[in-house]
Amino acid sequence: MDMSVFDLFKIGIGPSSSHTVGPMVAARRFLLEAGALDDAVGVEAHLYGSLALTGIGHATDKAVILGLMGETPQDIDPDAVEDKLAEAELDGVLKLLGTQEVPFTQRENLVWHKASTLPEHPNGMRFVLKLRDGSLIERVYYSVGGGFITAAGESQARAAAAPSIEVPFPFSTMADLLALGQQHGLSIPHMLRANELARMSGDELDAGLDRIWNVMRDCIAHGLVTEGQLPGGLNVKRRAARLWKQAHCDAGTRLNELPHDATHHVTLYAMAVNEENAAGGRVVTAPTNGAAGIIPAVLRYYAEDCRPIDQAGGIRDFLLTSAAIGMLCKKNASISGAEVGCQGEVGVACAMAAAGLVAALGGSNERIENAAEIGIEHHLGMTCDPIGGLVQIPCIERNGMGAIKAITAASLALKGDGTHFVSLDNVIETMRQTGADMQVKYKETSLGGLAVHVITVNHAAC
Repeated sequence: MDMSVFDLFKIGIGPSSSHTVGPMVAARRFLLEAGALDDAVGVEAHLYGSLALTGIGHATDKAVILGLMGETPQDIDPDAVEDKLAEAELDGVLKLLGTQEVPFTQRENLVWHKASTLPEHPNGMRFVLKLRDGSLIERVYYSVGGGFITAAGESQARAAAAPSIEVPFPFSTMADLLALGQQHGLSIPHMLRANELARMSGDELDAGLDRIWNVMRDCIAHGLVTEGQLPGGLNVKRRAARLWKQAHCDAGTRLNELPHDATHHVTLYAMAVNEENAAGGRVVTAPTNGAAGIIPAVLRYYAEDCRPIDQAGGIRDFLLTSAAIGMLCKKNASISGAEVGCQGEVGVACAMAAAGLVAALGGSNERIENAAEIGIEHHLGMTCDPIGGLVQIPCIERNGMGAIKAITAASLALKGDGTHFVSLDNVIETMRQTGADMQVKYKETSLGGLAVHVITVNHAAC
């Protein structure tokens, strides 16, 4: 598995890993690979398929422009985005990679191909650099989910290539991981850690994992105190901060309360993250932005409610184990809502969180697999139909529900003996086939499902 935990967990900005983070990375990569900026006189970005259909709601236009400016998702200040974009649009000029000025307006230089899809993935982009001598440099890229980018033909080339780094515990399936664990008497987080140590030192690995958790924790904290209305035109109000305040003010004072404070808090943690994501704030792709709230919410539940003896070690084991599940899903199916629907985003994040929680609590490899399998199985067939192309409804609540399902899956697995009827490999393959069978209108196009029904009903009522 030529993939790292830090490929699955990327620090970036909202609202979408595939429609915001990916296009920003692709635009910058295009200019870096094209070169010849000193001779550039113009640039165009062409967006296809799902990127074109829901790009405005997912801030794809903003992401592409920022990428052409040379910005990166992990380093951009979310509070500075609007000012940067407004200045460029007002001047009608874009500084490519922050240096070469070319004329640019969104109206003329961003082209939306809503009726066309490029051949390798629904999230296709074509960039064109115009040179002073009249020649053009063109490249096609795909945003394949979770912030991952491939150039045209690159995914097939990578699949045929040998792994660039030899790791001590190579795996392509959960069956591989279970066999390796039995052969060497090692846990899944132990094997994943050993694989990462082939790439970096132990101190670097721990610092990276701790940074991921710190960003997740800060995102929850900011979301739990930030009120107001989310951008995009649906006039959706943030709820996490108000409900969090209410939960603490009303604690123990109201009759007929449901005795589930811990799980209610988990729901609010997840919603807080995805409200931050919807507002374009800093989040960790886990494994996507649309599902970014589930793992942080379950991690905070582990840290605060499970009373771990070694909290830091448990959090690192959680992240390593959940990354292993994400790697398997990405390799053998997809984590792209545009490719397989929301089962590949919220479903995968739920499975990752469930497996991570079991590992952090000392569960066996078989129980880890069981928890992950339960997490995905009960999201099979989930469509991606965001209203207005915005990562708000049903995405924010869906993260809260996914976090609770993850805890339930972990509980069921921990209370069992590790035996289960459906293997994780089988359920991942089922998710792949279900996604292939799913109609395009239910895969992050906002052309069907809830996205169309709600808008139609609301218009009819006006």
